[in-house]
Amino acid sequence: MPNSDINTERIKPGKGKATPNRSLERGIAVLRAFRAGSSMLGNSEIAERTGLSRSTVSRLTQSLVETGMLDYIPHCRAYRLGVPVLSMAHAMRDSSQVLRVATPMMVEVAMRHKINVGLAVAEGDEMVYLESFRYNRRQSLRTVVSGQRIPMALTSLGRAHLATLSPEAFSAMMGIMADKHRGRGWDKVRREIDAAVSSVHEKGYCVASWQPQVWAMATPMRFDEYAVHVLNVSMSTQLDAEVVEAALVAPLMNLAAAIQAGMVREE
Repeated sequence: MPNSDINTERIKPGKGKATPNRSLERGIAVLRAFRAGSSMLGNSEIAERTGLSRSTVSRLTQSLVETGMLDYIPHCRAYRLGVPVLSMAHAMRDSSQVLRVATPMMVEVAMRHKINVGLAVAEGDEMVYLESFRYNRRQSLRTVVSGQRIPMALTSLGRAHLATLSPEAFSAMMGIMADKHRGRGWDKVRREIDAAVSSVHEKGYCVASWQPQVWAMATPMRFDEYAVHVLNVSMSTQLDAEVVEAALVAPLMNLAAAIQAGMVREE
């Protein structure tokens, strides 16, 4: 069923607006500076990635080392994420009712239809995989590491999420993306985003191909007390978009309906 009424934001606790804790926000920004492929970062690199001053970063990294969130490597004069970060990530995954319901269904669909199946949520202007099963011709599945990030602007996952935003939030995100993609074909990307958002509102899903010969289709799902989750299926093929859409739409939408029904039964 098309999600034409989707228009949701992340749930915020409480009715009042508390004064932001700037030190906490900056500390989180330091932790977010660490990405896959950047196992160790020095204060200069962290400052560059966060936009914070060197002196501020130095104070924050010292505190984060003292709390165990960062480990300091003296001979490299750099930091890496500490064990508590992994522990918190595990606790997040373990507490997710959505993952408990969705994971076995995702595996079954990936194997039965010989396609890739993924589940992600938004973080900033990127999508973060919670789970992803990639089918290969050896009749087995490989899993994309949970936490992997992909661009929101270019992917079916991201564009399906954008369709859930309020007009104000959508406009703000387009401004952020326009700055980030300036000089890199933004006009074309913006047209594709608008078309994808319209597709989600009309059909419940959108299609995109941001990697060579890989087509993906995604649909957003809403659950009480959770951020919007976006489900996608994809396949490697040289077929055109219309043929791929016809092949993927039933597995995607039936899986989304099954996950949503499963969440209702868990309540």
